[in-house]
Amino acid sequence: MSTYIKKTVDNRLRILYNRIGIVYLLSETGNKKRIEGKRNTEKEKNLVSNHPAQHRSLIHMVYTAVLAAALCVCSIVSVTIGDVPITLQTFAVCTAAALLGCKSGAACVLVYVLLGAVGLPVFAGMTGGVGILCGCTGGYIIGFIFTAIIVGFAAEKFDRSLPALLISMSLGVLVCYAFGTPWFMFVTKYDFATSLGFCVTPFIAFDAIKIVLSAVIVNRLSKIIKL
Repeated sequence: MSTYIKKTVDNRLRILYNRIGIVYLLSETGNKKRIEGKRNTEKEKNLVSNHPAQHRSLIHMVYTAVLAAALCVCSIVSVTIGDVPITLQTFAVCTAAALLGCKSGAACVLVYVLLGAVGLPVFAGMTGGVGILCGCTGGYIIGFIFTAIIVGFAAEKFDRSLPALLISMSLGVLVCYAFGTPWFMFVTKYDFATSLGFCVTPFIAFDAIKIVLSAVIVNRLSKIIKL
């Protein structure tokens, strides 16, 4: 009888141990799955968190290319009012720099300058080539790069507020004048007053209008488009 009871107890204990072992294995498997699930979730979160940065960088590249093309078009289009040929170069430079910011804005204008330097007819009057950059008005074209840096920096720093845009665009255009006029004087050998009469005075009023239009447009667009 005692032998039978002992065997019965041993069998029950063996069954209990087996069940405990199965439960342990199941719990370990569940823990491993939960850990793997957490790791996969973290990887997915990392991918999702990295995606906006890549997406934003791609958008910046696209906008830079589009605005560089727009700058080329605006430079080609010319309207003569009286004896003064008016282009939309200043408007396009200020708008591109304010929308893109300092680095991308300067890169946009630099792409435009390089396209013209290699011979594409993207400068005013559908001209192009190194000869134009080295000519009497080349200083103003190079000066647009500094305009873009000033406008883009202020746009980023002051969140594209209308007063900041108006002030920075005006300052940027003045820097362009300050860079281009001595260049014009050096190439043409004209004095300062004559150079201002050719290159600055006739364009001031039109540039002021273009600055106001650009500042208002950028201020409105910045509330819709986030770059």
